[in-house]
Amino acid sequence: MIFVDGTPFHSSSSSSEGREILTALLEHPILVSASESFKTIPEKKISLAGEFGLEKDSQTKHIYVFQREYATVDPAFVEVIGTDEATTCVGLVIRNPRNGMTSVAHIDSPRVVDLGLTQILPLIIDQNPDAQLDLQDNDIMVGSQSQAEIKGYSFPLCSKIIEALQRRQESFHLQTLCVLGHNTERDSDGNAYPAFNGLLVETLTGLVMPASFDRGSRCPDEIVRRIRVTVSSGDPRWKGKLLETYDTHRDRFQIAACSWNPGWKHHALSLQQLSDSEILLGCSTSPLAEGPEFVDNERRLFNYLVQHPDWRDTFPMRKSRVFKRRDDGSWITG
Repeated sequence: MIFVDGTPFHSSSSSSEGREILTALLEHPILVSASESFKTIPEKKISLAGEFGLEKDSQTKHIYVFQREYATVDPAFVEVIGTDEATTCVGLVIRNPRNGMTSVAHIDSPRVVDLGLTQILPLIIDQNPDAQLDLQDNDIMVGSQSQAEIKGYSFPLCSKIIEALQRRQESFHLQTLCVLGHNTERDSDGNAYPAFNGLLVETLTGLVMPASFDRGSRCPDEIVRRIRVTVSSGDPRWKGKLLETYDTHRDRFQIAACSWNPGWKHHALSLQQLSDSEILLGCSTSPLAEGPEFVDNERRLFNYLVQHPDWRDTFPMRKSRVFKRRDDGSWITG
């Protein structure tokens, strides 16, 4: 059930469908004001050498979430969790203010919403018997972009998320709904792009703000995690699910295995021959809104698939790839 300003939300429409509820929520004055306030917060640029403008030895412990991944973190281990590169996707934050347990998911399809929530919520819900059903969650969604709304990407995804949250028995106290028109700007040619495409959460305070991450801060195992996004639709084990990435209790990355067939090598070889503009147009749902690294990231992904056509070289015996945190916050294979 969705709450706004402490009150259960009921749309004036008799329909219980997500698109009707979403439309009403986007017009709610409290949420409109929250979106406007959110967009005035300066974007935090996270880099390996200078998170929050601090020196590298500040040891700020953060977790980065790629597309179709989720991670749930304990504030005892992790100070910041976030994601970016969201254009037609949605960044979903669910936090339990009782214990600070915080989950971020980067959702790219309505097909992963229902099972995705069943993956996310068990570690968020307070396990005390007397608090199990009256949990007070903060639910914040940001990072969707309306460039592809005409093509039917963003609106159906946002609608599905809202519908799924409204139908669940847990209480979701919606703080910010900065999606679609609330997160859209236009260039001089009238092309739409997101006002921001990333977020981070401070786990101790629950503060959420716009954010961007550089390549070094998206560790560990960046390319393999990007590969999983590309090939996971062909792996039946991940049908309808978010990709598992992080071990909450041990504060380590445990990147679950994903398989791909040898045909990906030939597909990648053909894609390598395309020009940058052809890759941008053919590989993105929002080519006019992508960042400057998009094409280079795609080319690195193609190269990996060409060099590793057999997924078992990457995930021997289908075991997860495990990375442990060093004292300085960096990661080593474990």
